[in-house]
Amino acid sequence: MCGIAGIVQISKQPLDGGLLEAMTRSLAHRGPDGEGYVLLAREGPGKPIAVAGRLSDSIRSVPRDYAVGFGHRRLAILDRSPLGHQPMSCDRGEVWLTYNGEIYNYLELRQTLQQRGWTFRSMSDAEVLLYAYKEWGEDCLLRFNGMFAFAIWDRTKNRLFCARDRWGMKPFYYRVTEDRLTFGSEIKALLQDRQRAPAPNQRLVHAYLLLGLQDHTDETLFEGIAQLRPGHALVVERGWLHVRQWWDAGEASAEEEVDEAAASRTFQELLTDAVRLHLRSDVPVGSCLSGGLDSSSIVCTMQRRLGAKPVKTFSACFDDPACDERPYLHAVVAQTGVESLEVFPDGRRLFMDLPRLLWHQDEPFGSTSFLAQWAVMQAAGEQGIKVLLDGQGGDELLCGYPGYWGSYFGDLVRQGALGKAWHELRAYRTSQSGLPPTVAANFARALLPSSLVASIRARMKGHASWVDRDFAGRYSLATDYEERGGTALENHIAAYLRTHSLPALLHHEDRSAMAFSVEARLPFLDVRLAEQLLRWPARLKLRDGMSKAVLRDAMAGILPESVRLRTDKMGFVTPQDRWLRDTWRPEIESLFQSPAFAQRGYWDPVRLRQAYRDYCAGRLDGALGSSLWRCLCVELWHRHCLS
Repeated sequence: MCGIAGIVQISKQPLDGGLLEAMTRSLAHRGPDGEGYVLLAREGPGKPIAVAGRLSDSIRSVPRDYAVGFGHRRLAILDRSPLGHQPMSCDRGEVWLTYNGEIYNYLELRQTLQQRGWTFRSMSDAEVLLYAYKEWGEDCLLRFNGMFAFAIWDRTKNRLFCARDRWGMKPFYYRVTEDRLTFGSEIKALLQDRQRAPAPNQRLVHAYLLLGLQDHTDETLFEGIAQLRPGHALVVERGWLHVRQWWDAGEASAEEEVDEAAASRTFQELLTDAVRLHLRSDVPVGSCLSGGLDSSSIVCTMQRRLGAKPVKTFSACFDDPACDERPYLHAVVAQTGVESLEVFPDGRRLFMDLPRLLWHQDEPFGSTSFLAQWAVMQAAGEQGIKVLLDGQGGDELLCGYPGYWGSYFGDLVRQGALGKAWHELRAYRTSQSGLPPTVAANFARALLPSSLVASIRARMKGHASWVDRDFAGRYSLATDYEERGGTALENHIAAYLRTHSLPALLHHEDRSAMAFSVEARLPFLDVRLAEQLLRWPARLKLRDGMSKAVLRDAMAGILPESVRLRTDKMGFVTPQDRWLRDTWRPEIESLFQSPAFAQRGYWDPVRLRQAYRDYCAGRLDGALGSSLWRCLCVELWHRHCLS
């Protein structure tokens, strides 16, 4: 795992070596094990200038004809020798690479490439990527099973080729101006250009504050800074920039008939092999463990794979019973014998850490659950664990969120399967002891016009109680799930994978992990497992009132029964209401009363302060806490990332 940065001059102005170095060094936390640069002539005989270490220690000024510069910060996971140093080139220096990620099937690809005549100097996956591009061109992307973001300068074609993995596990940001394209692993790298003051993207702030959306588009919350979307590639050639989609999760969404027993066997085989690949590392590997189905399945599978060598696990725990999953994680620890480290996040300390956390995240984040994740990653880093497996993606692919049931019920009603709908509704109410609001909301979304659903949602969220009316009306509040021509559940899954859930979760996981130079790996997003899950019908995921049915079947005898059959859904849950109403109240009151807060233009400060006091007094539903958190987060972001 690493940090990448680069500049491609579009005009004939000289490349700014000082900016390239500043961009690269701003990513030092992503790669503490090495630093490197290459400068390249766009055309002509100029030889590549490769530098190990600080660029300014070797070069005072960039030669005028050099128009392309790559920077790299290295976190050495595979082949920790100098042979894995980047930027990396092939033998003749025709193609140069700066790369962030892991290609888990690199050994298999390496063997294929050797059979085709390519010779390798290292055991790194970066070199495999380089020669895969030489062999297959842009089609090499379809052969990679992993997480990646990279840039390649092809000197034979004078072309920049950049790509991001299928799910967007690794980030890629860029900015295009009249004279150059700059790119980097994090937004902060692009903010090193002091000639362009950072400014908020008002439309994206609107989507975040009112809808809780993030990373749902190629725009960011910074005006003028874009991100390469998951499964997309970018090419710059002869001054022309083109972005295209090279992979789409929806392509695998056709139903495939399979019986439950066969699906269970296939799922277990695919998950086991995904974990096997994700364990490839030259440094210690641990895992997050919440006690939920996804992380527990990964930990149990890891321990079965590693045998007598105990896995180190890291868990966020709270004394509040509403947030406490320790009975479940203790069951996993007792059954597997893993080494468990329990972290108890302190609300007061986390609030003091928010400026640092926002600096690493670059943008506001959706809930305080990421504070618990931050504490877990910090603990792993302090324990010397450089790689952590985690369960992200399982909820989206296996229909783990309660709202999926609403879409499923809606589909059954639309299909006329009223008996089955009634059976599943009764089973769900029995297992859950209630019907969460998200179930009713998605049932309505499946059956009602989208405009009516958007109107009802806005009223339920209570935006009118605090939002500035001019700001609220400036942009659309439409929240349509992407209509792909399938069922409501298929559209729901596609939206959560592409826009409404997974992209933001992956954003925050990457930044929280890399803040402590830890690589987070996600076996549920193994392309083979994910594409199989997308092909399977709803009945293998939602059955008899239970979500993740095929996972529960496959993990029989592997997971503790108390975990395998649990029906509650927590995630990285935190005592958010207590923190907002009590622990942080003096600081929040001070922020909400400040002149800067009153002048933001996003909210009515008087009504928002009153809504906050009503919330603290218990006169408003706890659901308002998420909206209040987003206001707080945006205000802190303005102060610490935009000023």
